[in-house]
Amino acid sequence: MKMKDLLTILLTGYLFAGCVKLDVVPTNKFTDETYWTTEDKANSVLNMAYRQLFTNDYFMLNEILSDNVYNGYGTTNEKVIALGLADASNGRFESEWKACYEGIKTCHTFLANIDRVTTMTEELKTKRKAEIRFIRAWLFLELTTWYGDVPHFTEDITLTQSKKMERKPQAEIMAWIHQELEEVAAVLPKREDYAAADNGRITSGAAVALNARAYLYESNWGKVAENCDKLINSTAYGTYSLFPNYEQLFWVSNEYNPEIILSLQYVPINRTWGNLVDYAPMSANARLCLAGPTQELVNTYLMKNGRKWTTADPDYAGRDPRLAATIVYDGSTWTDRSGNTYQVVIHPDGTTPPNKISDKYTGAGTAQTPTGYYYRKFCDPNPASYTGGSWESSLNLPLIRFADVLLMYAEAKNELKEMNATIWDQTIKKLRQRAGFDNTPEAMDLPAGDEAVLREVIRNERRVELALEGLRIFDIRRWKTAETVLTQERHGAKFDKSSGSYDYIKLPAGSFNRNRDYLWAIPRAERLLNPNLTQNPGY
Repeated sequence: MKMKDLLTILLTGYLFAGCVKLDVVPTNKFTDETYWTTEDKANSVLNMAYRQLFTNDYFMLNEILSDNVYNGYGTTNEKVIALGLADASNGRFESEWKACYEGIKTCHTFLANIDRVTTMTEELKTKRKAEIRFIRAWLFLELTTWYGDVPHFTEDITLTQSKKMERKPQAEIMAWIHQELEEVAAVLPKREDYAAADNGRITSGAAVALNARAYLYESNWGKVAENCDKLINSTAYGTYSLFPNYEQLFWVSNEYNPEIILSLQYVPINRTWGNLVDYAPMSANARLCLAGPTQELVNTYLMKNGRKWTTADPDYAGRDPRLAATIVYDGSTWTDRSGNTYQVVIHPDGTTPPNKISDKYTGAGTAQTPTGYYYRKFCDPNPASYTGGSWESSLNLPLIRFADVLLMYAEAKNELKEMNATIWDQTIKKLRQRAGFDNTPEAMDLPAGDEAVLREVIRNERRVELALEGLRIFDIRRWKTAETVLTQERHGAKFDKSSGSYDYIKLPAGSFNRNRDYLWAIPRAERLLNPNLTQNPGY
């Protein structure tokens, strides 16, 4: 039985009770001395922590916070944030805080009680503790990335203590995260050392990769390069490589391939995620299109020969193949779950295929796409990947890929002024070869220019390679470009005929206050419970 299957075992009886603030109290089954008697019971708590690591909802909704995707149907909390209208009562600010401290509570409960289990070997306990410590470090990284200074503690706290906690400086929390990840990387097994039944467990490679990401968020380029080097030029923490087919990388049949360093685990029927019902083409029996990719994201994809796309080029032909593997555009070929293929028609003047729901762009606020584009990435064509005929998917969602490690390494080396043909060939060239670019100098060779020129090339590559995986918002925040890209008018496909001839759909610009929005508000509800929690500027 794989790790993703274990996540579904006997969790219902062990859920946390009450509202989850800093003072979340678990049911007495977790803290009762009679509970910690078997490995299976300990694993139930560990499995809960795995579930609390991250959610499919945030995975999808984080794109709406960025310039990759526009939320046209309804108004999500993320759209309110992107429009610069969020206050300290915003539901995402509250739920993110709540979810992270829920998970931290589970981790502390596990660490405080695991030694009571006498049926586990000390070696296994040490490994399980390392997994929990990784999850706790992940959650604190999530918190401090969004909120800056946050309450930080390394053992369970009482209700009284929770109402007196103060925010610890972000730099101190980050130093702790780095130390934790270094220590657990030395304890956790490599991916190859796990049995098949443990596929999906946290590995030493995941700890190294997360540490690289944490240093990336601090622009500590030397440490980013050092940690990425451990995974690229060494096998001490596992052997990783790019999966040869970009589109099929995101299919269930390939979810434990050597590119996946860490993923959210799902299993048919018992634990699935269904967000694609609001992102896939309507003709594929989606419910509606909550949000669609922007024209700005589409424009980012180069031509296959390595040139930048211009309006003089075909809209979609001859482009980086990752475009077709990521985004559904007008004329895309779609394979339904019966194996039949048809062309997706999105242009307002097009003809909808027989017996299909229309995908055509019909304007703002309708059930169809708001941008003229739909999602393809994660839409596995195999019907066995879903529960029944619905969009409830059992696909593991990637949290860290080896491709990301290559991109972090390239960015760090460039910022250190150490980019050369060898590093380029190890990183960007490999990604383009896997994508299917033409073997031309413009596509495959290190471009001429200084680090500023290469910076834009690498950032562009990062955007298209990791598109729709929820990471873009973190990039534009750390690059300090959010204040620019989020305040510009966005666009959709060339389907707007309001002026008499077709032009690109105009989408409203967002708003981003550089003096406020690089940090989220400490939730108002938390400050009412604990007056020692100060607020971030501007809220």
